[in-house]
Amino acid sequence: MLSKNEIKDIQSLRHKKFREEAKSFVAEGPKITGELLMQLPQQFKKLYGLKEWIEENRHLITKVEYDIVSETELERLSQLQTPNEVLAVLHYFESNEPAVENELVLYLDAIQDPGNFGSIIRIADWFGIRHIICGEGCADLYNVKVVQASMASISRVNVFYDEELQWLNKQVVPKYAAALDGESVYTTSKKDNGILIIGNESKGIQSPIMKLIDQKITIPKIGEAESLNAAVATGIILSHLLKKL
Repeated sequence: MLSKNEIKDIQSLRHKKFREEAKSFVAEGPKITGELLMQLPQQFKKLYGLKEWIEENRHLITKVEYDIVSETELERLSQLQTPNEVLAVLHYFESNEPAVENELVLYLDAIQDPGNFGSIIRIADWFGIRHIICGEGCADLYNVKVVQASMASISRVNVFYDEELQWLNKQVVPKYAAALDGESVYTTSKKDNGILIIGNESKGIQSPIMKLIDQKITIPKIGEAESLNAAVATGIILSHLLKKL
């Protein structure tokens, strides 16, 4: 049985303040937990699973401290509406300041929705983008909704937070902005190097960042929708900028 203090400590990780203090976060569910166990077992502080899940996955948890918990205990620990078999507490991943050399990286401007942010991390991983830089106003990387939406891609994409545009201001590579008044993504040339900037869905890219832009790129509108989901737009643009043909 879990102690009250252990339950309290895990529940506290719902809040950024306590995640920062502990340098720890929560991941939930068999898919993300299983993949992270195969890739980075050393990141795990402790794992909590239902008996059936533990029995089926003993080969994955030989190097990880774990507890078997009841469904009631898992519900108390979970940050999700529907707890799912297993929950893990992990150490923060290392974050490095990117040096952009012969590659395309993503820069996110005030992407506040955790689900969108997590999906963008997963999309970046799909297209082989190694670095995402977050400007002010972005969601916290270790928010449970970001973690769940990113799946295990959170362990493969380096996410770096840029305070007051300090990183962006010193970059000399081309900077591309997703903007309504840009060149069609269908006709723009392939981009092997530079920074693709994705802005807030409702407000777009902030003016201090827009002043740094070398080229605007847009996805031509055919129907009547007011805007595209930021993650969807990121995927469409990357698929064209990184085109192989």
